[in-house]
Amino acid sequence: MAKKEKVEALVDGGKASAAPPLGPALGPMGVNIGQVIAEINKKTDAFKGMKVPVTVLIDKETKEFSIEIGTPPTSQLIKKEINLQTASGMPNVQKMGNMSIQQAIKVAKMKQDSMQAVSLKSAVKTVIGSANSLGVLVEGMNGREACTAVEEGKFENEIKSGETETPKEKLAELKSQLEAVQKDFAKELDRRKAVAAAAKEEKPKEGEAGKEAAPAAAGAKPAAGAKAAAPAEKKAGKK
Repeated sequence: MAKKEKVEALVDGGKASAAPPLGPALGPMGVNIGQVIAEINKKTDAFKGMKVPVTVLIDKETKEFSIEIGTPPTSQLIKKEINLQTASGMPNVQKMGNMSIQQAIKVAKMKQDSMQAVSLKSAVKTVIGSANSLGVLVEGMNGREACTAVEEGKFENEIKSGETETPKEKLAELKSQLEAVQKDFAKELDRRKAVAAAAKEEKPKEGEAGKEAAPAAAGAKPAAGAKAAAPAEKKAGKK
């Protein structure tokens, strides 16, 4: 059996090209790079806007190839599912999205095999953890609260049925929840800025007396006998 070479890369779904990392890696293999790229783009078209892991297996003798497509990282799937452009820089306090349990189930089902999760419920909890690190709420809850809700059976029916479609009215409710949370965060930021500004104004006032005294001290003449006393003190220290 001919030995197969393996080329692995992370590509943009549906937009792979002969540029690095694929082109330089495939060049020495003697395969038709254009055909490989076209096949990769065909197989990853459904993952447009996401990074997708691909593996190209090449027969060294015949130059025939096969392509294996992995699933994008969980974070990428979450961002795609809720149309999130940028993750939060402060995920614990700044929330950028709010996903439904159905959306979490959908992502969990896509990643369950690669997660090696023992159950869909376990996979959903992993997705919730990933969402939390992006600054994304689940049903209006942070990661810990949402995982607790899953454990307590709040979403048992949805998970058992594998429900992945979110009702429009729920999407509207989730949007309202997120807007309220973001509004509270903006108020808190304004409050912190006001406190910082007030503290900055106070510092010069506290130091005014010291600043006025310093020039006077700098310009003061030494007291009579001060120079003469210094050597005496130095001698006393040597004895």
